[in-house]
Amino acid sequence: MPATEESSAGARGAPPGDAPAHFPAAQPLPRLVHPALLASVFVIATSGLVYELITGTLASYVLGDSVTQFSFVIGLYLFAMGIGSYLSQYIESRLLERFVEIELGLALVGGLSAPMLFRVYTALGSFRALLYSLVLLIGMLVGLEIPLLIRLLNFSLDLKRLVARVLTLDYIGALAASLLFPSLLLPRLGIHQTSLFFGMLNAAVALTSTFLFPLDRAVVVRLRALCLIVLAALGVAFALVSRFVERSEALYFGAPIVYSAQSPYQRIVVTRSPRTTRLFLNGNLQFSSDDEHRYHEVLVHPAVAALGREPRRALILGGGDGLAARELLRYPSVEHVLLVDLDDAVTSAFRDLPLAADLNQGSLRDPRVVVRNEDAFKYLEESTESFDLAIVDFPDPGNYAVGKLYTDAFYHLLRQRLSVRGLAVVQATSPHYARESYWCVVTTLEAAGFKTAPLHVYVPSFGEWGFILAGGEGLSAPGTLRIDPSRLRYLDSGGLPELFRFPRDLGRVEAPINRLNDQKLVSVYTREWAEWTR
Repeated sequence: MPATEESSAGARGAPPGDAPAHFPAAQPLPRLVHPALLASVFVIATSGLVYELITGTLASYVLGDSVTQFSFVIGLYLFAMGIGSYLSQYIESRLLERFVEIELGLALVGGLSAPMLFRVYTALGSFRALLYSLVLLIGMLVGLEIPLLIRLLNFSLDLKRLVARVLTLDYIGALAASLLFPSLLLPRLGIHQTSLFFGMLNAAVALTSTFLFPLDRAVVVRLRALCLIVLAALGVAFALVSRFVERSEALYFGAPIVYSAQSPYQRIVVTRSPRTTRLFLNGNLQFSSDDEHRYHEVLVHPAVAALGREPRRALILGGGDGLAARELLRYPSVEHVLLVDLDDAVTSAFRDLPLAADLNQGSLRDPRVVVRNEDAFKYLEESTESFDLAIVDFPDPGNYAVGKLYTDAFYHLLRQRLSVRGLAVVQATSPHYARESYWCVVTTLEAAGFKTAPLHVYVPSFGEWGFILAGGEGLSAPGTLRIDPSRLRYLDSGGLPELFRFPRDLGRVEAPINRLNDQKLVSVYTREWAEWTR
């Protein structure tokens, strides 16, 4: 029969191709088949997008530049779905068996995707190759499933209603995944258990499908055995994955983990060895207790010295570990410190975890310190408060979400929150490893109307690191500290001028202004650090 005639017959409800082998014309389909298979569409759509979000999130964690990574992962996933949909036309017989087998394949590949990627990242290398291979494979499997479901349902539903229902549930499932992933799944289950949970859902869909249609007994036994094996394997993995992650992280970080958490924004890990305590966010070192005093003393005390008066009201943007607040609270004149940090998982840990609270000397419990967990850009837009001193201590601008906090628009807002003679100090990455990036921040601050005084310090854990004082026309590099140097571990007044001297290989270079609409700093920063890691 010509293909056009077969399609027409199928649309009228006559079973096409090999349908009689599975759907005898004399035997009507059970009443629950249609809703059960349509529910499968919802699960498939939800799980497919969850796997896409998982791989995109891991790519942004490991490779940085979240916009680029999510764009590439989404594009590759949709492309792979197209390939899968195209290949589905070559499956001409035993549609239900093939559907169950494909669903089990998706359960295994998608369910194990996060643990596999994590293992490769922490121990083996070749993260990109595995990442993009998994995205392609998951996309192709999802692309195969939907056409097969449509053909299964087309045996007894007219095509118009069928396509409308399938696509509606497909899009609703995608919406459900996009809402649940950041708000519930990632913070509650974590990225690894989320992928395994949806793998089990896919396996459950496969198992349920074997009860919906009449099949040969041997086929039913084989398919159900496979489904139960996959479900059991994923269930065991779900129960044990936390231990697997802990051991892999301990191996990767090189020290026992004393605290770990997954927030909606990042993976938080604190390690402790006999010599040092370290904080990692998304696998990136944030501080090491044996030399963080260099970083935080230079971040805070030269700025207070340049202020020219005792600080009373201070703003800390970022700095959720409380270490910058610790340095500020050394000044008896400080009456109020507002700390704005996006992630309450970080501020809560460094307030409540005894080990962390010891490091910041209980600064986040001090009654003078008020913590607000919100986006710093949004806070500056809505605030009417005024401060003598602002300490801006964000992570490096490795993606556009953080890069916006280094733009001229952000610095214009920051100026409005400073008092008449107030000033700010900005963490600005390494003038050695990311020289153009560092001077890009200087250029951007100046474009926002600040006068700048760049400075730098050597921190053994990071290398040469840069900061920038930013204030009004009267700003100049300070000549002496406003605190007794005996209270500090690194800084003294004699060495203060040296912080503001840049040798020739760290000196100023031409750099663009980082504007909100293009964020040139992110691409510059990504390029410079990539050159050092090759």
